[in-house]
Amino acid sequence: MRQDDPDSEDEVYEVVDLTEYARRHQWWSRVFGNNSGPIAEKYSVATQIMMGGVTGWCAGYVFQRVGKIAATAIGGGFLLLQIANHSGYVQVDWKKVEKDVNKAKKHLKKKANKAAPEIHTFIEEATDFIKRNIVLTSGFVGGFFLGLAS
Repeated sequence: MRQDDPDSEDEVYEVVDLTEYARRHQWWSRVFGNNSGPIAEKYSVATQIMMGGVTGWCAGYVFQRVGKIAATAIGGGFLLLQIANHSGYVQVDWKKVEKDVNKAKKHLKKKANKAAPEIHTFIEEATDFIKRNIVLTSGFVGGFFLGLAS
């Protein structure tokens, strides 16, 4: 019997470990070299927690400051509008406001139903990233809360 014969029982097959193959043949490995890849493969756990914590703290701190400025601006504008309304400088047609708000609600509901597939895809990608980099992500979340508190 020949080895090329499909009915032969002596055929030889090469066993390929797909996880190792995928790790060695990623597109970024060809572009950037073998030292690039998920962060979990490059840095120690302590380094990942520190990097996540520092970036999380910075993001939380900026979020806190921007939030305070936005809240002050919106609150101040609302206060000035109420003072102007009470003093008689501004007359608000509340029926028209209500009609416009209801129209905007209907428009947003239509847009929300159309955007659902894109949002679902984004959530899946974010969940996959979090699962692959859980240590970095947990450091980021902790740092973010510390940044909000400081």
